[in-house]
Amino acid sequence: MKHTPLCIAALVSVLLLSACDKTPKTDIVAAETAVEAKAIPGYSPTQFYATKSYLGNDINHKADALLVSSDETGVFNLYKVSLDGKTWTPLTHSTTESILPVGWFPQDDRVLYRADQGGNELHHLYVRELDGSVKDLTPGDKHKAEFVGWTDDNQFWVMSNERDPKFFDLYSYNSTDYQRILVYQNNEGYDIGALSDNGRYIALSKERTNADNNLYLVDLQSADKTPLHITPHQGNVSHGIYGFSRDNNQLIFGSDEKSEFSEAFAYNIDEKALKPYSKADWDIMYIGFSKDNKYKVEAVNADASTKISITDQSTGKALQLPELPAGDLRDVTFSDDSQYLSFYVNADNSPSNLFVWKLSEPKAERLTQALDKAIDESVLVKSEVVRYPSFDDLAIPALLYKPKQASNSTKVPALIWIHGGPGGQSRTGYSPVIQHLVNQGYAVLSVNNRGSSGYGKTFFHLDDLKHGEDDLQDIVYAKKYLQSLDWVAADRIGVMGGSYGGYLTMAAMAFTDEFKVGINIFGVTNWVRTLESIPPWWESFRESLYAELGNPAVDGERLRRISPVFHGDKVKKPVLVVQGANDPRVLQVESDEMVAAIRAQNVPVEYVLFPDEGHGFMKKENRIKAQEAYLAFLQKYL
Repeated sequence: MKHTPLCIAALVSVLLLSACDKTPKTDIVAAETAVEAKAIPGYSPTQFYATKSYLGNDINHKADALLVSSDETGVFNLYKVSLDGKTWTPLTHSTTESILPVGWFPQDDRVLYRADQGGNELHHLYVRELDGSVKDLTPGDKHKAEFVGWTDDNQFWVMSNERDPKFFDLYSYNSTDYQRILVYQNNEGYDIGALSDNGRYIALSKERTNADNNLYLVDLQSADKTPLHITPHQGNVSHGIYGFSRDNNQLIFGSDEKSEFSEAFAYNIDEKALKPYSKADWDIMYIGFSKDNKYKVEAVNADASTKISITDQSTGKALQLPELPAGDLRDVTFSDDSQYLSFYVNADNSPSNLFVWKLSEPKAERLTQALDKAIDESVLVKSEVVRYPSFDDLAIPALLYKPKQASNSTKVPALIWIHGGPGGQSRTGYSPVIQHLVNQGYAVLSVNNRGSSGYGKTFFHLDDLKHGEDDLQDIVYAKKYLQSLDWVAADRIGVMGGSYGGYLTMAAMAFTDEFKVGINIFGVTNWVRTLESIPPWWESFRESLYAELGNPAVDGERLRRISPVFHGDKVKKPVLVVQGANDPRVLQVESDEMVAAIRAQNVPVEYVLFPDEGHGFMKKENRIKAQEAYLAFLQKYL
């Protein structure tokens, strides 16, 4: 199980002519492929980002509206959406900061939401009153706060690091006057994972390494609130908290102690006993329950796709969903009485669209059209799950996107996309970055190099203390795989990625001579500085980071050896660097120095800096500018 932070290709069909046709078949294939390629419209970044993105789908207490955030105006704002999708009432009008939904109050239409400042990740929690006024519930300029949950007494609970920047304490808020009480002072660096509905118990996690952690239970009604260790074990075992049962007597959590993958277990609080709860062939990602406890929702990470099952707990039978478009379900949410179900459906070739289903009806209602009407959905490409051998014959999973323009007579350039993490995962689902590049005729191979989550604990830990080495070879062998495809231009292959993927991109450009171009999106280039300057609120998993990446005080020599900024003289091919100035994870100085090191060698390097973004770009205008930069760079050099 992971603790590191988050396409069958649509083939061009070629008609075969009957045997009586005298025209050589190869000429016909080439001619028809060319015609078909011309028929494929190429869309601009602006058209792709005219697509709307949606977040949140909480159903209010009267079951007549949803709380949704949309970036239709350019930044995310909140809307009250009727259950039939016909009425969208704006609740916020931000022009600068993205407004991210938390949820409705349990008994009225007040709203909780969160926002940071320019991407600095110092999120505050806000309440929007019924009259439209807004109150910052966690004021201050140097701390962050996160919503934890509601309890049965209609109090809401928040964790904040204002007392100690390194650790998060737990507060309960009165939902009437917003007065708060410090309920649990976190002096030992636990991570708060779940709160029981009755407000009596919290579940905590304590990291030891990136392969081992422990779970604890705290009875908040006890005198000393001493954490009770509930996962004694031998060796390295990773645990993840799913949540409490609705009767407040069980904690459901994941563990990889008995399997390569995360299985679910239930800890009975009264009996202090542990028993198996659920298992699958892949990691169980999530287990939750409808508010009335009628339904259980379970999500499994099945070979880079999310598979949702919903079970009627009274009968043990699966809930049969109505006919839906192809894709993965996300954010499954019930109304308080389980009469309504809201969710998103997302696919490689279709961004997330919001649905509402009244369970007594045969059909679910689609409330949104996320993809801009100027784009023909049939032009977009589905990925294919592939595996290729690396240098040591390890099978590396990846998602392959084949442009519809591509054929063995029309070879296309290709890009290797590397996810963040380092323990992230490239997963199926809509990506405007990837879909736009594929639409423009670039093949994309989204690689899940060793160290990626989702493929078992052994695979996940294969890159520990080997970053920029063995995982970099997985990227090199991804190129070899692409070169084996008869529709890829073998001499025009580049590499790109964000965050840790940006690091591996720069490592590929500095430490190999394999790739024609590299696009580094806020990637780490100096591991010593990055690990010495992690945000204070990451303190609870500092040792976990060190176990995976190295301790700069001990492993400084190796970290410098794998840090591209110290090897700028080795970069010989063009590079594009994209960075947010407010990034608290990968500081701007990382990209500044990398660009300077490349320029000193008179190697082409382009730099795009967004002064109002952090680790990821939230403003639609900036996402368009970044995409325009990617395309212009690739058209120029690849």
